Amino acid sequence: MTFTPTEEQRSIITAATSTDDNLLVSALAGAAKTSTLVLLAEALFAERPNTEILCLAFNKKIAVEMAERLPDNCRSMTLNSLGYRTWAQALGRTHLNVNFKKGFTIMSEVIEEQSRSDKDALYRQMGELMRVVSFGKACGYVPTGQWAERAKPLMDDSNFFMHIEQELSGLEQAVVREATIRSIKLALKGKCDFDDQLFMPTIFGGAFPLYKLTLVDEAQDLSALNHAMLRKIVGKRRLIAVGDQRQAIYGFRGAHEDGMELIKQAFSMTELSLTTSFRCANAIVREAQWRAPLMRAPDWAEEGSVEHLDIWSADNLAEDAAIICRNNAPLFALAIKLLKAGRPAELGGKDIVQTITKVMSKFGDSAMTQQAVLDNIEAWLAKETDKTKERAHGRLMDQAECMRLFAMQGANLGDALHYARHLAELHSPLKLLTGHKSKGLEFETVYFLEQQLISDKQQDPNVRYVIITRAKKRLVYINMEGYRE
Repeated sequence: MTFTPTEEQRSIITAATSTDDNLLVSALAGAAKTSTLVLLAEALFAERPNTEILCLAFNKKIAVEMAERLPDNCRSMTLNSLGYRTWAQALGRTHLNVNFKKGFTIMSEVIEEQSRSDKDALYRQMGELMRVVSFGKACGYVPTGQWAERAKPLMDDSNFFMHIEQELSGLEQAVVREATIRSIKLALKGKCDFDDQLFMPTIFGGAFPLYKLTLVDEAQDLSALNHAMLRKIVGKRRLIAVGDQRQAIYGFRGAHEDGMELIKQAFSMTELSLTTSFRCANAIVREAQWRAPLMRAPDWAEEGSVEHLDIWSADNLAEDAAIICRNNAPLFALAIKLLKAGRPAELGGKDIVQTITKVMSKFGDSAMTQQAVLDNIEAWLAKETDKTKERAHGRLMDQAECMRLFAMQGANLGDALHYARHLAELHSPLKLLTGHKSKGLEFETVYFLEQQLISDKQQDPNVRYVIITRAKKRLVYINMEGYRE
């Protein structure tokens, strides 16, 4: 490394090299956690070059980056790639038959076996039911009474169907249960999807490779299934994990809301801190201290700025910047306005456009009038709200508002769908992102759009913290009511 370690980094390196303790490093936003992991690994390599170390990351990009920076005794891989290898070995294979359409095929088969009167309703809910099956694997769900002697499930029927956001009917629960059973049967034969790579070796058994030390990045994002997997990987050997509990914002995906504390207790870890943010200017650090009081900037940091623009336009926006909001609808509304002003912006959440257009496509043919489209949106919202638990109502209302925005851009459904897809295809240095999509990114300038949409409940304070700390030098608060053509 070409820089001088901070006092906190030196303390972490000392703890790693002079003790055998399990360590939990609480690293605030921009606090050089990856560089600290590299320093730590290099120090251990210097003392014990033959000790093999496993470094686990959440995605391939980070795993590749870590592999390029870590010493030769470190094996860097994603949780999924490790799970894939472990399950293949458990089945006595070198490769698995991975089919990402597996869930669709199974769900189609199960629905086709239902009565004619039920099929249409189930097909309309097919996408949602497939997501429930996928979420079930992330929760370690095994249908009650199945594989009792082999599986070690984290959830059965009763607690899983209480845990999910959807209020499923008895028939829908039966379909999810049957689809899950069939998916597991295929996975036991080596026919897997992406979720199976974590689920099968963790719940149904697999001999994970043994390393004297395991390094884990982004520990706050570990789900219950990830925690169970980690217990098998580490066993009684050593674990060093890095994360930031204030950036825990993926509870809706199954991540533990108090994951850092749980991992600390499970592995009896000594906690150390990284509080100096090398990303954020002084003004940004002060703005984030309501959530992270110990956060500070280095002595050489710029002052930066935090501003509030009451009146603004497309001309006010910096070129290479990000506009970040809690919800999608304000971002889509702004994208439309900016496009009309000749200042196109790039949507970071293209997946939500796909979800919305898929729902709208089911309303009818492309000639459906604008008013009929709007009526269908209200009917969809009422139906989905009725069958979804209250904690998910905000997400549904956000999606409905996005649909209304697109519906207003044309005379019929075809126009609305065309406009939505066109908006999702735009490329620009100016990015539009939700707080969840912005995690892991950084920008010279961040415009915080409609900050009042963030509540003080659940993980919303963490979302606010994430948005603020994406800014390196300049943070600007804006609202749609202040926009001028």
